Amino acid sequence: MGLPPSTALNEMGFRPDVIERQLAHEEQNAVRAAYNRAEYLGERRAMMNHWADHLDALAAGNVLPFKAKHPG
Repeated sequence: MGLPPSTALNEMGFRPDVIERQLAHEEQNAVRAAYNRAEYLGERRAMMNHWADHLDALAAGNVLPFKAKHPG
């Protein structure tokens, strides 16, 4: 079994705020939740493209290293 998506995406070098927004996790800090309305759409799109490439590589039997920095 592989790593949970949040852990894997952190290992790939994506920003935690972008990951948490994509996974629709609730902000635990009430003040931050009240003021941070950023959607990070460009970064989320790039992250999901990278994730799709990773899944395609896994399906093909070619595992990509988690420590590699994501493109862009």
